[in-house]
Amino acid sequence: MESFQLLLEGFSTALTPVNLLYALVGVTLGTLVGVLPGIGPAMTVALLLPITFTVPPASAFIMFAGIYYGGMYGGSTTSILLNTPGESSSMITALEGNKMARRGRAAQALATAAIGSFVAGTIATALLVVAAPLVVDFAISFGPEDYFALAILAFTAISSVLSRSMVRGLASLGLGLVIGLVGIDEQTGQARLTLGIDQLLDGIDVVVVAVGLFALGEALYVASRLRHATPEVVPVGAAWMGRSDWGRSWKPWLRGTAFGFPFGALPGGGAEIPTFLSYATEKKLAKGVAKEEYGKGAIEGVAGPEAANNASAAGTLVPLLTLGLPTSATAAIMLAAFQQYGLQPGPQLFDHNPALVWGMIASLFIGNAMLLVLNLPLAPLWARVLRIPRPYLYAGIVMFAALGVYALKSSIVDLVVLFVLGLLGYAMRRFGLPIAPAVIGMILGPMAEIQLRRALAIGAGDVTVLVKSPIAATLLALAALALLTPLFRRLWARRHVEAVTPGSRVE
Repeated sequence: MESFQLLLEGFSTALTPVNLLYALVGVTLGTLVGVLPGIGPAMTVALLLPITFTVPPASAFIMFAGIYYGGMYGGSTTSILLNTPGESSSMITALEGNKMARRGRAAQALATAAIGSFVAGTIATALLVVAAPLVVDFAISFGPEDYFALAILAFTAISSVLSRSMVRGLASLGLGLVIGLVGIDEQTGQARLTLGIDQLLDGIDVVVVAVGLFALGEALYVASRLRHATPEVVPVGAAWMGRSDWGRSWKPWLRGTAFGFPFGALPGGGAEIPTFLSYATEKKLAKGVAKEEYGKGAIEGVAGPEAANNASAAGTLVPLLTLGLPTSATAAIMLAAFQQYGLQPGPQLFDHNPALVWGMIASLFIGNAMLLVLNLPLAPLWARVLRIPRPYLYAGIVMFAALGVYALKSSIVDLVVLFVLGLLGYAMRRFGLPIAPAVIGMILGPMAEIQLRRALAIGAGDVTVLVKSPIAATLLALAALALLTPLFRRLWARRHVEAVTPGSRVE
């Protein structure tokens, strides 16, 4: 009941004319940038992060939530019309969505994606309202060793789940931890890795890291493989659905929501697994016409995964807001936004800044409704945006990223660091290193170091203090499991191959 009252107070904050305007600007910008080819929600949020710098905190996070959800909506448009998913979680939507578009059903595919996203986002946000206070009550009992163990779990889970190779994931994490060490050590006052540059004594701004690795790195990578031909966009009219489409979509929307929210809240859960599970489930449950259309453009294959994708987005906000733990690349950049305002998500945030937190949560309901109104009638407009020539598009991204970063402190050093990190982001993509572990390592690394030092100080240097707490011991055990699971899979696969090989020789 208390949560419901706080949510009503959040609506009183979010429904002011100024904040409604910021929400509208956020969802429009998020959709506009997110709809562009190859630009997913993480890159959208990173690219638009600098523009929130001069906005009051409550308004900034209302706009930021709109950018986040708008980027999620925009990614489905690119997947359906161009077969170019902005990120891995949109790949499943592209499987059936693009085939529907090529069969002349682009309007229906865009409509079920938009309405499914609205349904899933609304239900998942309601679950966030219920779950967040419960997690906060639990997190209040956390000690330094528990927070350190939580960071270790995030490091291992993100590194092993979000990358094709655990070694590459851990290598990316190591790069992020090194970037996080730059600056003055808070406890000893010693400068670390500053190369004698005074401007680096305060460390590298998280905004510069996010924009450099995500936006600039992606722009350079795409430019290196650029084809000058304008992408072929499937014609689309106003998004609409017939009675049959509604009947085939509403159950996949609900099932996708049930898959997406819990996975989004888990460290390393992400949106890839629930979207795949939703697709596989709908394919298994398909009957009649739906079964015949699977692989050729079944509407269930768009409705379920897109709902799972957006529900997982709301799920990521549970550990982010209550524990300060990002479980995805986009959540890591949102954490950077909080730090930009000197705020640290966690149990204290709900006590010290309730208007901001609940105003942001309330704005998710409002932003969802705005996105539905924007996306259904404006689908043809977003399709025209996709015709922007790629060279102009990515040149604009580089310029916008540089202007945004320079506006933070008017520092030439920040621009140099931005382009160095952009080259690093390009190299990481070129050699298959995931970006998310680096950003999460950079953001959570300093927090993990501080909590480790505090725990060891409390334990008078006794290392066993790190496992004496039941919570810490459980989290560290889960982290070890996340590290060892890929190894066990490889050993099991090798034994399976060895068991099959003798039989094939007998033949």
